[in-house]
Amino acid sequence: MAQHIVGYGSHHHHLHPHTSPTFFSTTLSPSYSTFFPSLSSPPSSISILRSSPSSIPLNHQEPRLQNHDHLSSLHLQPICSEEHFDRVVAEAQLRQDALLVVWVANWCRKCIYLKPKLEKLAVDYHPRLQFYSVDVNAVPLKLIARAGVTKMPTIQLWKVSKKQAEVIGGNKAYLVINEVQEMIQNEFTM
Repeated sequence: MAQHIVGYGSHHHHLHPHTSPTFFSTTLSPSYSTFFPSLSSPPSSISILRSSPSSIPLNHQEPRLQNHDHLSSLHLQPICSEEHFDRVVAEAQLRQDALLVVWVANWCRKCIYLKPKLEKLAVDYHPRLQFYSVDVNAVPLKLIARAGVTKMPTIQLWKVSKKQAEVIGGNKAYLVINEVQEMIQNEFTM
């Protein structure tokens, strides 16, 4: 039996503000949905893409990425437990580095859209600022409460074993990235 799907067109935000969003309607046969995964699920693995070097260094006096100049994105390193989180924070404190921790959920559409943009941003600040992700469904609630996370996605900057600043990603992805860049720059110019 075929499924009938009706929904909004994904490109409606590019339309003139006085035009209404477009609708689409399609019928999927069972064999189609069997061979193609759902578009809303995140990819199981992300490969590193190659392109030209990025243009936003963390500190103009630091050398650019030496062996990573050809990267266009870096995978967000997953944190899987409270102990792992504590270890990552402690190691960063020893190195006197900062961490960017992205709190996400696999059901959060904004998290899925934001992740590749954060992976591209990670190249600009590597290796001085490490980017991590925490799936709130995979860690204890105690850790989520400790970090003060209440909405997804939440992007936090940690330094000296403490949360220094955060951005809650309720806006469009490019606006969130701008806020994250501003948060990072503010923290490193203090």
